[in-house]
Amino acid sequence: MARNAPIFVCAECGAVHARWAGRCDSCGAWNAVHEEAGVAASLPKSVGVAHGKGRAATLVSLEGEEPAPPRLSAAVEELDRVLGGGLVPASAVLVGGDPGIGKSTLLLQAAAAFARQGAKCVYVSGEEATAQIRMRASRLGLQNAPVSLSAETDLNAILAMLEAEKPAVVVVDSIQTMWLDSVDSAPGSVSQVRAAAHALTAFAKRRGAAVILVGHVTKEGQIAGPRVVEHMVDTVLYFEGERGHPFRILRAVKNRFGPAAEIGVFEMTGKGLAQVGNPSALFLSERGREVPGAAVFAGVEGTRPVLVEIQALVAPSPPGSPRRAVVGWDSSRLAMILAVLEARCGVALSGNDIYLNVAGGLRVGEPAADLAVAAALLSAAGGDPLPAEAVFFGEISLSGAVRPAPQADTRLREAARLGFNVAFAPSQVKPGANSGMTVRRIEHLSALAEMALGVDGPAAGSGKDRTGTGRGDERA
Repeated sequence: MARNAPIFVCAECGAVHARWAGRCDSCGAWNAVHEEAGVAASLPKSVGVAHGKGRAATLVSLEGEEPAPPRLSAAVEELDRVLGGGLVPASAVLVGGDPGIGKSTLLLQAAAAFARQGAKCVYVSGEEATAQIRMRASRLGLQNAPVSLSAETDLNAILAMLEAEKPAVVVVDSIQTMWLDSVDSAPGSVSQVRAAAHALTAFAKRRGAAVILVGHVTKEGQIAGPRVVEHMVDTVLYFEGERGHPFRILRAVKNRFGPAAEIGVFEMTGKGLAQVGNPSALFLSERGREVPGAAVFAGVEGTRPVLVEIQALVAPSPPGSPRRAVVGWDSSRLAMILAVLEARCGVALSGNDIYLNVAGGLRVGEPAADLAVAAALLSAAGGDPLPAEAVFFGEISLSGAVRPAPQADTRLREAARLGFNVAFAPSQVKPGANSGMTVRRIEHLSALAEMALGVDGPAAGSGKDRTGTGRGDERA
């Protein structure tokens, strides 16, 4: 094809611009437009009319008789859970995560697990030599796994090898190192990443192989390259974790073949990643004596209940702007909770330094954590520890009302299984879960503030008793 003048492409959304701009007109990202060499493309002269002849596309009915292809199980429960029950043939999976978090270790272990289940696996690395991969496999005890290795970055050579070998599972580490000679730009650029992802996804659909792609992430934690790559693949997984903790979370943010927001929990050990079957017990294993500012949140990640400790510290602030430090939660939501506590409950914390941490390195995103965060803040401000046998869950509205949280029965059963016997929950939670839990139903946040601090806020009272339960305690 004839080459034309350079074009300017947005690294965030892939939009093409005629000239450089500091801000992308399509997605609004700043400093994301980069120059690339363009390729002239001939367009049809009229809608629906092509220049050349080609085969006609085939049509099939929606009501088909073909059975769904069987999933490939890795015999690793945590990985199969995130994938929705196993790896689907002819699918493309994109895995992203911070540098050094363990993506290559996870996928080498996964490739070995699939190979040991009888699937033909090929591991292609553009970042390591085969000798380096063998060293890591030996350290992980995988040196005898029937996995074929290749250290190559030329995508044409890789595709030719895959066409000849016909593997069932392909791991490409990473998509940013692959390059096509037909695209006139450097490896890792928007055009190269988009073209490489398209070629590998097309191979997966054409040959029925499951292709797993590793993607680098930006400093904001998003997968580098155009967002069209995430739309192109079938499943997007993020590998998360804190450097100071051995726990790693594999989270599905997109899955066409299973539930999204599902998580798998692993522990990084000297011999690789070990799956954790009971993450709630793991996240709560380091709980010490009762201290102010610690509340246990009964959460749900995907279909799995997870209990985690939320820690808060309220300290006097020096003159100037108070400090806000949040780890594992949304900082803007913390600001909202602080505003509701001050405006609706009469608890002024805005002039203090606020520190909030989700123990264990888990990132909590569901609004049901609001009540646990508020309880931790009130406990830290008052200096009194919360009951050790209690869990908290419920969403807080701007009016201070505690809104219902989904899957309340699942949360209560998991809490009871781990030895908790009291739950502070929204008033809509009904008995009948047969969990043996005592549910202290909270209608308004002021009731919780009154119980924790003895504060009669603007919305406190209204017929509520001094325990702050609103409707009293009930057995679930």
